[in-house]
Amino acid sequence: MSKLNIGIILGSTREGRLSPQVGEWVKKIADERGDANYEIVDIADFKLPLLGEADATEQATAWNNKLNSLDGFVFIVQEYNHSISAALKNALDYAREAWNDKAAGIVSYGSVGGARAAEHLRGILGELSVADVRVHPALSLFTDFENFSVFKPADLHLTNLNGMLDQVLAWSGALKTLRQ
Repeated sequence: MSKLNIGIILGSTREGRLSPQVGEWVKKIADERGDANYEIVDIADFKLPLLGEADATEQATAWNNKLNSLDGFVFIVQEYNHSISAALKNALDYAREAWNDKAAGIVSYGSVGGARAAEHLRGILGELSVADVRVHPALSLFTDFENFSVFKPADLHLTNLNGMLDQVLAWSGALKTLRQ
């Protein structure tokens, strides 16, 4: 069987965001495993306008094509006012079937590890028929980011990251049989 394709979704588009640092860390650890094809998918690259405010046929098609090429996801989620970013919610809403019957893990960060944003995301993923996995690396802005800007994760997060990736791959492989 060929390797699964897992997208590491960067959940923010704002200037000065930290999600690229966290995403690169996840990708580095994931690539060292050698058990799937991992790629960073930056929602900022798709330049999705607010849903319904402009003709975004070209952007939406590109976004859905990218999602259709993936078997599962790892969301890099930062907490904004106790929830996910508006950009991530907008990107989630631009697709429907492309999300269905796939698995996702969540790596969150914030003042309380991004836990509230992760819980909001879980509810949205359920509506999109995405099976989110239980293991969840939660990173603290106070202890895993130097001066709140340079990502320096504690080694203890490796156990959760690898456990989450194990679950994402198991579920992604099982759910792939539903899409064939």
